[in-house]
Amino acid sequence: MKYILSICLLFISQFANSQSLNKPYPDPAMLQSFAPTGVLRVGINLGNPVLAGIDPVSQKLKGVSIDIANEIGKRSGLPVQLIPFQSAGATVDAIKSGSIDLVFVAIDPVRGEGISYTPAYIQIEGAYLVKTSSPIKNNDEVDVVGNEIIVGKGSAYDLFLTREIKNATLLRAPNSQSVVGDFMKGQGNVAAGVKQQLESDAVRYSGSRILPGRFMVINQAIGIPKSRSEYEKINTYLSAIIADLKTSGFVTNAMKRHDIQGAKVAD
Repeated sequence: MKYILSICLLFISQFANSQSLNKPYPDPAMLQSFAPTGVLRVGINLGNPVLAGIDPVSQKLKGVSIDIANEIGKRSGLPVQLIPFQSAGATVDAIKSGSIDLVFVAIDPVRGEGISYTPAYIQIEGAYLVKTSSPIKNNDEVDVVGNEIIVGKGSAYDLFLTREIKNATLLRAPNSQSVVGDFMKGQGNVAAGVKQQLESDAVRYSGSRILPGRFMVINQAIGIPKSRSEYEKINTYLSAIIADLKTSGFVTNAMKRHDIQGAKVAD
């Protein structure tokens, strides 16, 4: 009897702690659908250096998305396996094939055909970079016949510009990391990407400048495959966690810890 009472008290304590920390209590069937291998396999997009990167000393993955992934694993009672990809397109392919369970990507209607998104946790901006000698002064002058915009293949800005650009031509680099390098070697006359990365590249590459303002807002969220039987429950579960991480200051503190400038916590 004492043993049974102890087990009951332990369960009640765990449940109470979960609720007191505003952490949704995981449903076993949902968790099985969420992480069928028993390990939460998380796709990390290294093509967005604002959210993820590799520590030069430890060679381990670091960034806001890594912090959130580990927190989700902690709250779910699941070990986390971080799987790096060089582009958003590669992570999207992996989530749709079912080889990973969760991914951090920008919300996009094309991707949404096979991915269920949580609300956004952070907002970043897309911007244009041109050479110092370019006659282009503002964003309105980019979508003109004769201009060539180089962009990372499969990135959020590639998908957005594919829909929005009517007159200029899009050129696609293999991934976002190679966009400015290819641009400075002579491909295209406008480079498009995450504003923070372009600001860093503008310092690294002399003879370039960023056009003022932004051409898009990029809402970063968690994506899960719609092919999972319990994906709606999984989305509800993860959405509650994201809401808590935003209101509790977790996301804000992670941004400060990783020195992210020019981005904001999503509403």
